[in-house]
Amino acid sequence: MSPAESRPIRPINHPLRLLLYLEWSLLAIAFLSELVGPLFPGPRMPRGIGPEPPFSWVSPLDIACIVGFGLMGLRLPTGQMATRIGFVLLEGVLILLATAGDLREMRLFSFLVVVFALRSCLIFALPGRLMTTGIAYGLFLAILTQRLREVVDRIPVTWRVGASLAKQHRPRGLPAWSFAYSSALLLGLTLVFLLLLVDALLTERQSREKLTAANAQLRNYALRVEKLAMAQERSRIAREIHDSLGHSLTALNLQVEGALKLWQSDPQRAHQFLKEAKVLGSTALQDVRQSVATMRADPLQEQSLEAAIALLARNVEQVTGVAPICQIHLDAPLPADLSTSLYRIVQEAFTNICKYARPSQILLDLQDTAATLHLLIQDDGVGFDPAQNLTGFGLQSMRERAESLGGIFDLQTSPGQGCTITVHIPLERIVP
Repeated sequence: MSPAESRPIRPINHPLRLLLYLEWSLLAIAFLSELVGPLFPGPRMPRGIGPEPPFSWVSPLDIACIVGFGLMGLRLPTGQMATRIGFVLLEGVLILLATAGDLREMRLFSFLVVVFALRSCLIFALPGRLMTTGIAYGLFLAILTQRLREVVDRIPVTWRVGASLAKQHRPRGLPAWSFAYSSALLLGLTLVFLLLLVDALLTERQSREKLTAANAQLRNYALRVEKLAMAQERSRIAREIHDSLGHSLTALNLQVEGALKLWQSDPQRAHQFLKEAKVLGSTALQDVRQSVATMRADPLQEQSLEAAIALLARNVEQVTGVAPICQIHLDAPLPADLSTSLYRIVQEAFTNICKYARPSQILLDLQDTAATLHLLIQDDGVGFDPAQNLTGFGLQSMRERAESLGGIFDLQTSPGQGCTITVHIPLERIVP
């Protein structure tokens, strides 16, 4: 049980204000009934059994028990079962003390039993409510029957003609019996209606609380999804800028370095390098503008994947002097998102080759089967130690792109042994 559920019920945190006001009204009626109830005419009784003089029936003990019973409602326990049972037993004792007397006290008993049932509905679950209310109602019937018999036994035998006639007509002749039957039936129906009403109110309140909790949880989930989407978007933006701008700037830097080296020995070729650098600079500037504007620039620019990879291969040849061998065998055009991801992986791999590998041979093999797409990028360059370089952003970007498509990214390299990158992507998980 949570701390909120075990916290005592008080007027300030009462779950059903309507029941609290009903309880207070019944207690006020019971208190006034104890003061002025006998002034109202009751059933006609035989001679010798009549109402006492006005206000002679008021008992300080009864008033104290009613007040104590009312004050107990200011703090209803909801914690340990032993505490709740003790609370209910104490209520029962106060009710019995407040209604100890003759038959007239049973009207007070009825009001207090209804209040007792109201409180039990808040203290116990449904089985506990039914048990405590049933016990209270059974006690009411037992006390009512006993007091009716006491009244009947005090009737003189000569009230009817002869003792035998008195014995025959005694139970049926008293209006108190019919009044008792009506009171018992009315109280029983009241308790049944009360249990149904409280159960409906509590169920509706619990449903509203669950709905509120579900809405709060949904808002938390929405915030978490929003934060995750923002993190993914930031990662995507960084990846887009790195893949597009990084490749262009790397190639631009290599072209400028080549021009500087050949500026005096081969001015014509140096001039050609500078022209290529200018083109790459314009491309980089365009990539930046597209990234800042929408971050959704299509690197393929409505051209096929084969044509885009061929253009990358020509750029690599211009930078390294090695023409990549590209073997592309695709049975059908690939979806746009898959083509873009593959292009970025190839672009990043070629960028790393241009920057670090110093290869003499570059191989690219791309082919698909009925269920899987296979990509192989291999060079015979200097290689590197994967234990020290796997944290690079470029390698991480390629791995994330492959895994986002449900694929497998594998890197095999070692110093002086070149580098082999393989990517396997299941086509059945790709929606065209």
